[in-house]
Amino acid sequence: MADLSFYVGVIGNVISVLVFLSPVETFWRIVQRRSTEEYECFPYICTLMSSSLWTYYGIVTPGEYLVSTVNGFGALAESIYVLIFLFFVPKSRFLKTVVVVLALNVCFPVIAIAGTRTLFGDANSRSSSMGFICATLNIIMYGSPLSAIVSLSFFSLSHYLNILYTLATKDNNIYAIPITLLCLLSKGLWLVVVEN
Repeated sequence: MADLSFYVGVIGNVISVLVFLSPVETFWRIVQRRSTEEYECFPYICTLMSSSLWTYYGIVTPGEYLVSTVNGFGALAESIYVLIFLFFVPKSRFLKTVVVVLALNVCFPVIAIAGTRTLFGDANSRSSSMGFICATLNIIMYGSPLSAIVSLSFFSLSHYLNILYTLATKDNNIYAIPITLLCLLSKGLWLVVVEN
């Protein structure tokens, strides 16, 4: 059964790479227009933090090389996205963005890694605690795109009309249905890997 788990994990990695590459069009637009316009960097900052810590988890946990390789790629891709964003962000938002990047991608990972290495003597406890931290960050990472639609009220008619418009016209400027489906498929495959 371990062979099936490995192959499903590889398929999950391929889908995860596609998820990590999904913002390429957005950042290509930012480079072409030389402006971040109204785009928010917070989802990419959170994904960078999560990918970095999952990479560490995969390295320190025996047999988790699929986790470390795909998240290592994700950390690299997200680093590029964040750097592009920092290069083109308006000066009025630059300092705030840099502070968030430093807090979430330097300070927090250092504290998390140092904390787990200090507090837990055996490797299994360190791995489990880092896995718990990473799982918690996944919830934050997948919730962070909501910051881009924070102006929408989930109880308003416009919210439901936007969803219907997106489904009817397949115009994903409001909700990115393909990326949502890829994320769902990716996480479903990882659930199969974990269960086996």
